[in-house]
Amino acid sequence: MATALFDLSGRTALVTGAGRGLGREIAIALADAGAEVRLGGRTVAPLEETARIVADRGGRASPLSFDLANETATRNAVQSLERLDILVNAVGMRDRRPLAEFDMPSVRKMIEVNLVSAFLISREAAARMGPGGRVINLTSIAGPIARAGDAAYTMAKGGLDALTRGLAAELGPRGVTVNAIAPGYFRTETNADYARDPKVAEWLSRRTALGRWGEPSEIAGAAVFLASDAASYVTGHVLVVDGGYLSHF
Repeated sequence: MATALFDLSGRTALVTGAGRGLGREIAIALADAGAEVRLGGRTVAPLEETARIVADRGGRASPLSFDLANETATRNAVQSLERLDILVNAVGMRDRRPLAEFDMPSVRKMIEVNLVSAFLISREAAARMGPGGRVINLTSIAGPIARAGDAAYTMAKGGLDALTRGLAAELGPRGVTVNAIAPGYFRTETNADYARDPKVAEWLSRRTALGRWGEPSEIAGAAVFLASDAASYVTGHVLVVDGGYLSHF
């Protein structure tokens, strides 16, 4: 019975940002749990690589290439799916700069990629979902806390936390849950330079309760849980996966 709670067989998931990093790991995990996964992103080659990884593990996944910044393309991509049970918004970008160095086009791009795109595709996906539907946003520990030189990212991710609550309130009466995962420091391609820095590793050994970087595959359990029947009464929640960063000092 416990295993059945996490079984996603018969469900179709769309994971954006599935070509690399945490988006790829989430797509693999959902496929491992039995879901048929559509891999969303702009560039086909990395999506095809994710699909090959899934196939090698005995799962089902296929690329769905479209530009989330394009409203028409996003709507057409969602409408092309025969069914949609799970949406994971894992696409995102990072731009670390002091406040005075940010030009407004860069600020708007940060908000468009990290927040507005999630609003757009969630709206389109929600129209296709019935009771049991799942929306999962990939936010960040930068939503509830901040650091110098990261104001635009913190603004966007804080907005995504708020969007999660707003969508949960609106879609709950239809039986659709909306939650978020807030990763801490994960050893992804985006963080490659930091991950190679011994000073950062030493700092994390003191700053996190577990004393280390998170490995990308360690995001998998949280995603499968929120997508599954095990989380049927969980909505509007931000599940922090950070090795104890927020709870440790």
